[in-house]
Amino acid sequence: MIRTGFSILRRALLGSLLAAALPGLVHAADTPNQIRLDYAYYSPTSLVLKRFGWLEEAVKSSGIEVKWTLSQGSNRALEFLNSGSIDFGSTAGLAAVLSRANGNPIRSVYVYSRPEWTALAVPKDSPITSVAELKGKRIAATKGTDPFLFLLRSLNEAGLSRNDVEIVHLQHADGRVALEQKRVDAWAGLDPHLAASELEAGTKLIYRNVNFNTYGFLNVSEKFARNYPEQVRTVIAAYERARRWVIANPDEAAKILAEEAKLNLVVAQAQLKRTDFSNPRIGREHHDALRAAAPILVAEELVRKGTDVSKVVTELIEPTFTSAVLAAKD
Repeated sequence: MIRTGFSILRRALLGSLLAAALPGLVHAADTPNQIRLDYAYYSPTSLVLKRFGWLEEAVKSSGIEVKWTLSQGSNRALEFLNSGSIDFGSTAGLAAVLSRANGNPIRSVYVYSRPEWTALAVPKDSPITSVAELKGKRIAATKGTDPFLFLLRSLNEAGLSRNDVEIVHLQHADGRVALEQKRVDAWAGLDPHLAASELEAGTKLIYRNVNFNTYGFLNVSEKFARNYPEQVRTVIAAYERARRWVIANPDEAAKILAEEAKLNLVVAQAQLKRTDFSNPRIGREHHDALRAAAPILVAEELVRKGTDVSKVVTELIEPTFTSAVLAAKD
């Protein structure tokens, strides 16, 4: 009885702190008719959540419908968010920064994974062994995604710019095909397509850098967060259930990924092995990492001239929702 009373008091206090931390963003609102989310093969947590229907279960008594949309990459998820066709979208962290800097009103509220999901790849018989050797070459990448930004950062580190190469803008799956058919010299790949190409076509990774892979962020539109803060917490709580399940059941999670993405099970297992699900709490670590990565957006003129990218990062990351959910679960 005492513990129950303490839990109620703690939830009330967390609600007050949330309101204080988000002035103008949180207020009492009606319940939405729908919660619209994406799911993505680069986010195994989303696949588990969709498979087991835990969000549907959580909102059933409120009469809320849950609608799922497949995102093929961060660029698609961000387009869906910007157009208002989804409320929650799964993206890479730096891609979310770029999108917000260019006017997409989103907040990043949860970390669904810390993956090493991208690298620079060449065909199995390519003589290319370093980033510097990519000068003058054709490289496939999906604009506005982590692999695209990984490519730019890798070129910059090697003393090159995007003007020193020809970037062929293709969606991730098409980039894999183009590489294996040798229509491009290299590819900034994304799992699970990258892992599949490695294992099934002998594709070689010539450059890996886990620090150039940014975090997997769950983003919400500012409008939804402002109108329905309780449902934001409900979605995060459902994601938390899925994240903890993935950690506890890696073999079953790999099977779900393989089935949903139509992958060989070995490929799905390889993807999961290089994905860290241990820390869902968004905050200072991600703020600092994205601020360190932000100069490439300015240097490559991917954001409007004069944009304060550090300020954009601060405005993007909203830790309070997840902090409230995790505190209630502890």
